[in-house]
Amino acid sequence: MKEFTPDKIRNVALIGHGSSGKTILADAMLMASGAATRIGSIVDGSTVSDYHSDEIDRQISINSTLLSTEFMNHKLNILDTPGYNDFIGDVISSLRVVDSALLVLKAVEGVEVGSELVWRYAAEAKVPVVIAVNKMDNEHADFDRVYEEAKARFGPDLIIAQFPVNKGPNFNACIDVVRKKLMTFSTDGSGKYTESEVPAEFTDRIEAEHQAMLEKVAESSEDLLEKFFENGTLSDDELALGFKMAIRDRKIFPIFCMAGELNIGVGRMMEFFINYGPDPITGCSCEALKSGTEETLEITPDANGNQVAAFVFKTISEPHVGELSLFRVYNGTVSAGSDMVNQTNGKSERLNQMYALRGKERFEVSKVPVGDIAAVVKLKDTHTNNTLSSKGYEVQIPPIAFPEPVMSSAVKSKAKGDEDKIGTGLHTLHEEDPAFQVKVDSETGETIVLGQGEIHINVMTRRLKERFGVEVDLFPPKIPYRETIRKHADVSYRHKKQTGGAGQYAEVYIKLDPQPRGEGYEFADNIVGGVISGRFIPAVDKGIQELMSRGVVAGCKMVDLKVTLYDGSQHTVDSNEMAFKVAAQQAFRKAVSDAKPMLLEPIYDITVTVPDEFMGDVMGDISTHRGKIQGMDAEGPFQVIRAKVPLSELYNYATRLRSITQGRGIYRRAFSNYEEVPNDVQEKIVAEYKAAKEEDN
Repeated sequence: MKEFTPDKIRNVALIGHGSSGKTILADAMLMASGAATRIGSIVDGSTVSDYHSDEIDRQISINSTLLSTEFMNHKLNILDTPGYNDFIGDVISSLRVVDSALLVLKAVEGVEVGSELVWRYAAEAKVPVVIAVNKMDNEHADFDRVYEEAKARFGPDLIIAQFPVNKGPNFNACIDVVRKKLMTFSTDGSGKYTESEVPAEFTDRIEAEHQAMLEKVAESSEDLLEKFFENGTLSDDELALGFKMAIRDRKIFPIFCMAGELNIGVGRMMEFFINYGPDPITGCSCEALKSGTEETLEITPDANGNQVAAFVFKTISEPHVGELSLFRVYNGTVSAGSDMVNQTNGKSERLNQMYALRGKERFEVSKVPVGDIAAVVKLKDTHTNNTLSSKGYEVQIPPIAFPEPVMSSAVKSKAKGDEDKIGTGLHTLHEEDPAFQVKVDSETGETIVLGQGEIHINVMTRRLKERFGVEVDLFPPKIPYRETIRKHADVSYRHKKQTGGAGQYAEVYIKLDPQPRGEGYEFADNIVGGVISGRFIPAVDKGIQELMSRGVVAGCKMVDLKVTLYDGSQHTVDSNEMAFKVAAQQAFRKAVSDAKPMLLEPIYDITVTVPDEFMGDVMGDISTHRGKIQGMDAEGPFQVIRAKVPLSELYNYATRLRSITQGRGIYRRAFSNYEEVPNDVQEKIVAEYKAAKEEDN
């Protein structure tokens, strides 16, 4: 692949709800550019971007895939991103490094929950967006309805760049508002089209749409607005410049119509990105941090500068190649064989083989200029979210903020002795995909994996088997219940043991009182007159805390109580720290039993976004699983349901929600507080604990 100057590079992410046709559209873009000879099929696994075995098996995009191609003497870096919410982390990381995004909507379903989600992420990343209404060849396709729906959801700055002439199964023509021409496309999949004059019946509409476009472009700039008022129009050059700047500044969002599977409208949309889409350096700057500090500085891209900075946004593992680190250059030019410093960990890296990627195809390159995206093979100590820079250039690109997990599973090795390999493998998978997290629960000792949904976790455990040769079972994690008390208790206990020689003796009197929720544990020493020596009192406190850590009722950590030691006795010979520790623990057990013990469970705040027609079913499911609805808000055709749900009821909730809403609902969760477990649930938990304890004994 030949070298391109930064002004001849376009970085575009394809984003949208699942099944909107992004992957087929990517194939059509490659075909339109001459990089492919046919459009692949999802069913037979022949698309360029969905080439991994798990993607072919599941028939969905799981990874964001870099597709580099040449078109109109420009380099086009296309990042085809997943539409499934389980893999939203790849969408977020791709939006970090592109200069524009193509939001793909379906011509029948229109704006979906996933469409809204990626639109928000694009806004947060300040990425310009062009919208494509895809699958215009479907029977019930309705461009105008989808446009009005998108305008209602995304704001009034959407402008029609094209509208169809003959929507539905015979779709092959549209009217281009920019050129004011009728475009008729070949139906042989070649993407070729002819231009002709607009038919008379569309004259009024094209004039109205073109005028609306001129006004929107003019409003984006004071200079253009002044010229527009003076002349009543804009020249072609003024329109082109205004269009380009308004798109970059997110002041307008053009909307196109196309049929990706037939390669209709795709090439024209690509021409638009070349002519009006942002390049990676004009008017650009990147905010960075001075390494090891919170001091911010601005990187102004310079292809000829000596200072080089690149950001690794994704790590992938390829058979027979090893790890590939995908990076974007933010300053200078990266050359093969150059030595750079990982500013995240201070380690040196040599960048040897570098590639432009087109799915699984690799094209070796010797230089990667500022604004370009490429891959480098086998970096030793560099992973996703790391910054590489030339020596002495201490800058760090802020890391990508990945979403919090919505699902967790405990993992256990199927074979003994694989624990270390599992730990190493899971750690590596996390470094490749930070949206996938791993932790060891200090309370339960379980290894917990956390992800964006059931499929996300299943994909990762499959990779664990394929790449590291270890198999694991997944099961629900133990819930971190807490034990506490309801009322006051006052008890004493005398520990006396005589086995010949020195014995053990200790007597303690304690009071037990509940504390307000969240206050934790408090120990009060109210001993007077020296009835218990000061050197034994810490043993009483320690013994109680040890027992609290493993629980009395159901083996769970105890919280929110106050212990007061107020009396006792000791023996001059037989008393020691161990005796007082034992006495304290026995007294504490007795006090807990008298103080009406109860279990607390973690409660999570969840936010569920669903199409209006599924609201009743979703609310009913939440209530069935002990959830409490806190409120609802309407967002266009969607309902946002806020609820509090016990963590024990959220295992596999992402899967359950997907089933209820036909894949159109999404949710987020965050820890809220601990609440009392209902009596019937508590009895079941305690019974299961006792049964397990007896089995272990």
